[in-house]
Amino acid sequence: MFIDIHSHLDYEPLFSEIGSVVKNASSSGLKIVVTAGIHPESNRAALKLAAGYDIVKATLGLYPVDALQNELEENGQAGTYSVDVDKEIAFIRENREKIVAIGEIGLDFKTGKDKDEQIKLFRQMLDLALELDKPVVIHSRKAESDALDILDDYKGLRVILHCFSGKKKLVIKARDKGYFLTVPTNVVRSQQFQDMIRMVPLRQLFCETDSPYLSPFREKRNEPAFVVESYKKIAEIKGMDISEAANIIYNNWQRVF
Repeated sequence: MFIDIHSHLDYEPLFSEIGSVVKNASSSGLKIVVTAGIHPESNRAALKLAAGYDIVKATLGLYPVDALQNELEENGQAGTYSVDVDKEIAFIRENREKIVAIGEIGLDFKTGKDKDEQIKLFRQMLDLALELDKPVVIHSRKAESDALDILDDYKGLRVILHCFSGKKKLVIKARDKGYFLTVPTNVVRSQQFQDMIRMVPLRQLFCETDSPYLSPFREKRNEPAFVVESYKKIAEIKGMDISEAANIIYNNWQRVF
């Protein structure tokens, strides 16, 4: 019973191929595909996808606004990106029964530079997760230590650190706090994530694709069906059968969600 804990099904080219993408996932043994919202339009798309496909579950969140603005500009999309944060929080609150977590949220000090505003938004989303009693799926690019320090103020949160790329001492800190870490499909060629598998017990791991990014296959766009590659690498490193690894990770899902 495989799970892709983090994908972006509303991104192209996945969205245009959504029927075959979901069919491929089901055929590969996936029971759950989580698609993450990152801004108002993405959040609404995530809800629509979850309503349309039984295996798709939605998370709703707000990505750091300045980081997203910079990414849009790098992709040639002109204009100023802005978010009415209070309005979007109200929208997420209204749809609490339709989502499995708050995310993707967090900090991105590589693409965005307004640290104070990022931290303010991050805390607002963490407060919302506590209010709604939902897990959080956290992005922390070049901000891993800061994110962990902030999380110290939020006891009782069920934390999933998506694609965590912090140093080994930070992986150990996250592990010892009982947080969950995800193994993306590019683990097949990433020594960092392979080391993380060795450092973190399986009862604190999930698998993700972050599709259409981080493909395990060079020059091929990623999709949820490929999450099986993460399970294969975990089973190899942990020295167990892939079905045993999948069962433990499914139990993780039941405990967290």
